[in-house]
Amino acid sequence: MSRFKATVLVFDILLGLLLLFMAIFRKDYYEAGGITGNTAEYDKDYETKKIAITFDDGPHPYYTEQLLDGLKERGVRATFFVTGEHAELHPDIIRRMQEEGHLIGNHTYSHIQLTDSNSESFKEELIKTNEIIKEITGEEVQYVRPPYGSWDKSFEQELNMFPVLWTVDPLDWCSSNVSCITDKIVENVEENDIILMHDYYDTSVTAALNAIDELLEEGYSFVTVEEILFD
Repeated sequence: MSRFKATVLVFDILLGLLLLFMAIFRKDYYEAGGITGNTAEYDKDYETKKIAITFDDGPHPYYTEQLLDGLKERGVRATFFVTGEHAELHPDIIRRMQEEGHLIGNHTYSHIQLTDSNSESFKEELIKTNEIIKEITGEEVQYVRPPYGSWDKSFEQELNMFPVLWTVDPLDWCSSNVSCITDKIVENVEENDIILMHDYYDTSVTAALNAIDELLEEGYSFVTVEEILFD
């Protein structure tokens, strides 16, 4: 065998070994989850996971503006359940929420909790708050976050309103520890969760924005509650 033919043979053997190694590595990489050979599965694995973050009790004249600035910088939409009395005091903030694509819901007029004895007063507060929000935004209010989660299903047909509760509650209203609040959100959230927060405390706003940053890095997408409930 000539030296040239021997060289070609050695080259062919080395090339074959290289291709075999690449095939084995590629298979192992697929099976380890690095990528999938099925394009549909690949798209599914990397599909954005939707979650909703909601804020109760506002608008606050300073903290809500700070929160809106942070949401705008991040391109994140949220849902705000406002009280009628605070909406009356700060209609400009309500308008800003609407203009920046956030969903605005009803949290009663004075943060009243529904009980067996105050059903009519509770309903009147919902109606009054709906009227206040509509006067500011020009839009009907469809969603309500009942304070403390107390609700009467008969209101749904009577007022044509849909109650929105929550699946993740970091108890931000009773803690001033930003890291603790942030961790409770990030560690417990899953796809299609609804996070309960409040835009009436500086620590809540800071923790919310920190949690949003971490969850965006994890591949979550923030949407308004209607996209979670009805998509």
